Amino acid sequence: MMHPSTEIRFVSEEIGVGVFATKFIPKGTIVWVLDDLDQTFDEEYVESLDPLRKDVIYKYAYLNDLDQYVLCWDHGRYINHSFDPNMIATAYEFELAARDIYPGEELTCDYGTMGDDESFTCAPKDGTSRTTVTADDYLNMYQEWDEMAREAFKNFNSVDQPLKPLVQKQFVDKVNAVAEGREPLDSIRSTFELE
Repeated sequence: MMHPSTEIRFVSEEIGVGVFATKFIPKGTIVWVLDDLDQTFDEEYVESLDPLRKDVIYKYAYLNDLDQYVLCWDHGRYINHSFDPNMIATAYEFELAARDIYPGEELTCDYGTMGDDESFTCAPKDGTSRTTVTADDYLNMYQEWDEMAREAFKNFNSVDQPLKPLVQKQFVDKVNAVAEGREPLDSIRSTFELE
Protein backbone atom coordinates (compact mmCIF):
# COMPACT_ATOMS: atom_id res chain seq x y z
CA MET A 1 0.00 0.00 0.00
CA MET A 2 1.22 3.46 -0.88
CA HIS A 3 1.41 6.28 1.64
CA PRO A 4 -1.98 8.04 1.80
CA SER A 5 -0.46 11.41 0.87
CA THR A 6 0.24 10.32 -2.70
CA GLU A 7 -1.61 10.33 -6.00
CA ILE A 8 -1.15 9.29 -9.63
CA ARG A 9 -0.20 12.03 -12.09
CA PHE A 10 0.86 12.17 -15.72
CA VAL A 11 4.65 12.39 -16.14
CA SER A 12 5.27 12.38 -19.91
CA GLU A 13 4.34 10.60 -23.12
CA GLU A 14 7.46 8.45 -22.83
CA ILE A 15 6.99 7.46 -19.17
CA GLY A 16 3.23 7.62 -18.71
CA VAL A 17 2.10 8.14 -15.13
CA GLY A 18 3.88 8.18 -11.79
CA VAL A 19 3.17 8.55 -8.09
CA PHE A 20 3.48 12.02 -6.55
CA ALA A 21 3.39 13.38 -3.00
CA THR A 22 0.37 15.51 -2.16
CA LYS A 23 1.82 16.54 1.24
CA PHE A 24 5.24 16.68 2.82
CA ILE A 25 6.57 13.17 3.58
CA PRO A 26 9.63 13.32 5.85
CA LYS A 27 12.71 11.13 5.58
CA GLY A 28 12.21 7.80 7.39
CA THR A 29 8.49 7.51 6.63
CA ILE A 30 7.20 4.22 5.27
CA VAL A 31 6.04 5.19 1.78
CA TRP A 32 5.10 1.71 0.54
CA VAL A 33 4.43 -1.59 2.31
CA LEU A 34 3.48 -4.98 0.96
CA ASP A 35 0.04 -5.78 2.35
CA ASP A 36 -2.50 -8.57 2.17
CA LEU A 37 -4.44 -6.96 -0.69
CA ASP A 38 -1.45 -7.23 -3.04
CA GLN A 39 -1.80 -10.28 -5.29
CA THR A 40 0.83 -12.94 -6.00
CA PHE A 41 0.93 -15.18 -9.05
CA ASP A 42 3.28 -17.98 -10.05
CA GLU A 43 4.84 -18.04 -13.52
CA GLU A 44 2.69 -20.93 -14.70
CA TYR A 45 -0.49 -19.04 -13.90
CA VAL A 46 0.74 -15.84 -15.55
CA GLU A 47 1.70 -17.75 -18.69
CA SER A 48 -1.81 -19.30 -18.81
CA LEU A 49 -3.46 -15.87 -19.03
CA ASP A 50 -4.68 -14.22 -22.19
CA PRO A 51 -2.13 -11.82 -23.75
CA LEU A 52 -3.86 -8.68 -22.48
CA ARG A 53 -3.77 -9.65 -18.79
CA LYS A 54 -0.37 -11.32 -19.08
CA ASP A 55 1.11 -8.08 -20.44
CA VAL A 56 -0.33 -6.13 -17.50
CA ILE A 57 1.24 -8.53 -15.00
CA TYR A 58 4.63 -8.43 -16.72
CA LYS A 59 4.53 -4.64 -16.96
CA TYR A 60 3.34 -3.77 -13.45
CA ALA A 61 4.29 -6.69 -11.19
CA TYR A 62 7.66 -7.45 -9.64
CA LEU A 63 9.26 -10.80 -8.75
CA ASN A 64 9.53 -11.58 -5.05
CA ASP A 65 12.13 -13.85 -3.45
CA LEU A 66 9.90 -16.88 -4.14
CA ASP A 67 9.86 -16.08 -7.89
CA GLN A 68 6.20 -15.08 -7.70
CA TYR A 69 4.85 -12.03 -9.46
CA VAL A 70 3.49 -9.46 -7.00
CA LEU A 71 0.90 -7.06 -8.37
CA CYS A 72 0.23 -4.09 -6.09
CA TRP A 73 -3.48 -3.49 -5.68
CA ASP A 74 -3.18 0.31 -5.43
CA HIS A 75 -1.07 2.90 -7.22
CA GLY A 76 2.18 1.38 -5.93
CA ARG A 77 2.44 -0.32 -9.30
CA TYR A 78 3.07 3.08 -10.90
CA ILE A 79 6.27 3.91 -9.00
CA ASN A 80 8.91 4.81 -11.56
CA HIS A 81 12.61 4.01 -11.55
CA SER A 82 15.43 6.41 -10.74
CA PHE A 83 19.16 5.87 -10.17
CA ASP A 84 18.84 8.62 -7.54
CA PRO A 85 15.60 7.51 -5.84
CA ASN A 86 13.83 9.19 -2.95
CA MET A 87 12.53 5.80 -1.71
CA ILE A 88 14.75 2.99 -0.43
CA ALA A 89 13.88 -0.70 -0.13
CA THR A 90 14.40 -2.66 3.07
CA ALA A 91 14.60 -6.36 3.86
CA TYR A 92 11.24 -5.98 5.66
CA GLU A 93 8.85 -5.72 2.67
CA PHE A 94 8.52 -1.95 2.84
CA GLU A 95 10.23 1.12 1.43
CA LEU A 96 11.20 4.25 3.34
CA ALA A 97 11.50 7.86 2.26
CA ALA A 98 15.28 8.09 1.73
CA ARG A 99 15.09 11.87 2.04
CA ASP A 100 12.37 14.45 2.60
CA ILE A 101 9.78 14.30 -0.17
CA TYR A 102 7.94 17.52 -0.94
CA PRO A 103 4.41 18.13 -2.26
CA GLY A 104 4.38 17.72 -6.02
CA GLU A 105 7.57 15.60 -6.05
CA GLU A 106 7.46 12.24 -7.81
CA LEU A 107 8.25 9.20 -5.65
CA THR A 108 10.86 6.95 -7.26
CA CYS A 109 12.74 3.77 -6.42
CA ASP A 110 15.75 2.01 -7.87
CA TYR A 111 14.37 -0.99 -9.77
CA GLY A 112 17.67 -2.75 -9.10
CA THR A 113 16.46 -3.37 -5.53
CA MET A 114 13.73 -5.61 -6.97
CA GLY A 115 16.15 -7.89 -8.78
CA ASP A 116 14.46 -7.56 -12.15
CA ASP A 117 15.13 -10.68 -14.17
CA GLU A 118 15.68 -8.69 -17.36
CA SER A 119 18.18 -5.89 -17.79
CA PHE A 120 17.06 -2.57 -19.20
CA THR A 121 18.83 0.63 -20.09
CA CYS A 122 17.84 4.09 -18.92
CA ALA A 123 19.02 7.48 -20.03
CA PRO A 124 21.89 8.64 -17.80
CA LYS A 125 20.66 11.29 -15.41
CA ASP A 126 20.23 12.02 -11.73
CA GLY A 127 23.97 12.65 -11.31
CA THR A 128 24.94 8.97 -11.62
CA SER A 129 26.98 7.02 -14.13
CA ARG A 130 24.67 3.98 -13.99
CA THR A 131 22.65 3.50 -17.15
CA THR A 132 21.47 -0.12 -16.87
CA VAL A 133 19.40 -2.00 -14.29
CA THR A 134 20.49 -5.64 -14.06
CA ALA A 135 19.35 -8.68 -12.12
CA ASP A 136 22.58 -8.67 -10.13
CA ASP A 137 22.71 -4.96 -9.22
CA TYR A 138 22.34 -6.03 -5.60
CA LEU A 139 25.88 -7.48 -5.70
CA ASN A 140 27.30 -4.06 -6.55
CA MET A 141 24.83 -1.68 -4.94
CA TYR A 142 23.65 -3.31 -1.69
CA GLN A 143 26.09 -1.40 0.53
CA GLU A 144 24.92 1.94 -0.86
CA TRP A 145 21.26 0.91 -0.54
CA ASP A 146 21.81 -0.38 3.02
CA GLU A 147 23.44 2.91 4.01
CA MET A 148 20.46 4.84 2.61
CA ALA A 149 18.10 2.62 4.63
CA ARG A 150 20.19 3.00 7.82
CA GLU A 151 20.09 6.77 7.47
CA ALA A 152 16.33 6.76 6.86
CA PHE A 153 15.74 4.46 9.84
CA LYS A 154 17.30 7.09 12.12
CA ASN A 155 14.10 9.13 11.66
CA PHE A 156 11.67 6.19 11.78
CA ASN A 157 10.39 6.80 15.33
CA SER A 158 10.27 10.59 15.05
CA VAL A 159 7.90 10.83 12.06
CA ASP A 160 4.24 9.98 11.57
CA GLN A 161 3.92 6.40 10.28
CA PRO A 162 0.38 5.80 8.92
CA LEU A 163 1.51 2.55 7.22
CA LYS A 164 3.31 1.08 10.25
CA PRO A 165 0.28 -1.05 11.27
CA LEU A 166 0.64 -2.87 7.91
CA VAL A 167 4.22 -4.04 8.53
CA GLN A 168 4.10 -7.85 8.38
CA LYS A 169 4.02 -9.49 11.81
CA GLN A 170 7.23 -11.46 11.28
CA PHE A 171 9.13 -8.16 10.87
CA VAL A 172 7.60 -5.99 13.62
CA ASP A 173 10.04 -6.85 16.43
CA LYS A 174 13.08 -6.53 14.16
CA VAL A 175 11.87 -3.24 12.66
CA ASN A 176 11.30 -1.79 16.15
CA ALA A 177 14.75 -2.97 17.27
CA VAL A 178 16.44 -1.43 14.21
CA ALA A 179 14.52 1.83 14.63
CA GLU A 180 15.53 1.99 18.30
CA GLY A 181 19.17 1.23 17.49
CA ARG A 182 19.14 -2.06 19.45
CA GLU A 183 19.85 -4.27 16.42
CA PRO A 184 21.60 -3.76 13.08
CA LEU A 185 19.69 -3.40 9.85
CA ASP A 186 19.37 -6.57 7.78
CA SER A 187 20.95 -6.02 4.37
CA ILE A 188 18.74 -5.78 1.31
CA ARG A 189 21.16 -8.35 -0.14
CA SER A 190 19.66 -10.96 2.22
CA THR A 191 16.39 -10.86 0.27
CA PHE A 192 18.23 -12.09 -2.82
CA GLU A 193 20.12 -14.85 -1.04
CA LEU A 194 17.05 -16.73 0.17
CA GLU A 195 16.73 -18.52 -3.15
